[in-house]
Amino acid sequence: MRVAILTREFPPDVYGGAGVHVDFLVRELRRLVDVDVHCMGEPRQGATAHSEDDERMPAANAALRILSTDLTMTAAIGDAQLAHSHTWYANMAGHWAKLLYDVPHVVTAHSLEPRRPWKAEQLGGGYRLSSWAERTAYEAADAVVAVSRGMRDDVLDCYPSIDPAKVHVISNGIDADFYRPDQATNVLERLGVDLTRPYVTFVGRITRQKGVPHLLRAGLQLDPSVQLVLLAGAADTPELKAETDRLIDDLKAARDGVFVVSEMLPREEVRQVLTHALAFCCPSIYEPLGIVNLEAMACETAVVASAVGGIPEVVDDGVTGTLVRYDEQDPVGFERDLAAAVNHLVANPAQAEAQGKAGRTRAVQEFSWDAVADRTVNLYNSLLGDVRPASG
Repeated sequence: MRVAILTREFPPDVYGGAGVHVDFLVRELRRLVDVDVHCMGEPRQGATAHSEDDERMPAANAALRILSTDLTMTAAIGDAQLAHSHTWYANMAGHWAKLLYDVPHVVTAHSLEPRRPWKAEQLGGGYRLSSWAERTAYEAADAVVAVSRGMRDDVLDCYPSIDPAKVHVISNGIDADFYRPDQATNVLERLGVDLTRPYVTFVGRITRQKGVPHLLRAGLQLDPSVQLVLLAGAADTPELKAETDRLIDDLKAARDGVFVVSEMLPREEVRQVLTHALAFCCPSIYEPLGIVNLEAMACETAVVASAVGGIPEVVDDGVTGTLVRYDEQDPVGFERDLAAAVNHLVANPAQAEAQGKAGRTRAVQEFSWDAVADRTVNLYNSLLGDVRPASG
């Protein structure tokens, strides 16, 4: 079986959960089937890269350039028996391959454009293009993989014409051999974190989806002993950057121990930051699964997270962490409860430690990537009539 994996992100250029998913899924799939990865960006090992810089339209909207890159991806995968696309960035390449080559197209739903209306702020009219691309690909796909039960519900709610029998739940996984407790402290020392005081951490991009402004406002209500270590990538828009920078300045003016790292740290360094945190905080307002919560759990760190999307399927409330109800009509209440959940762990560090240990056990036992790959190949086989792997 020869499978074309179509994605925007692939190592070393990984900036979100979808990229992490593709990275680890491909590692396991290559044990079972022949996999050709087609990604976007600069050339790299392990994949065929397709440039997003189209000289024919240098001033075009970003979404239009993405669609032009999908055309080159489609042209390159004529020998594939099945196309599997990840995110709207690559969905049309999979859809066009289905039409052009008469092969099955599988879509993995990592997020949904109708659930992210704030992207219009980032893409302008390109958001209408991305929404059209996603809808068209999903409705025509031979199978849709949802990374959580909550995501499956969202897919069927946003696209009711899709046959529910075509939507399969295959959760994200975690490499628990890589994401494990790391007792070294050199990264934290380099950042200036006081190792005699507890800290909570956040890892993720600054997007509306991730709820970073909520966390920054909640930070004003945290116990004075707590530090905040924010591994927060670049903001999606200048407006969001200005808002976030203002909130960070307010937080730093009100308390000490606030550390903001804007560059993307290597995974080994992120692992160390996760390991030593009292808790990992996930204030997302939309999250299909939240793979970073699994990464924190695998590092034996308790999680305080919003109870949205697929997060409750990962974080066992009261066992591996604390879930906080999110209500878009009551952001102040959400921020208050987020701070209260963290403060409870500050006052009860033994509970935080116990939740961290329970989190690793759950991550290891229930979210392994080899099981994810097995289920994915079983889905491929069901679409191809149980075609056997082309190579070991």
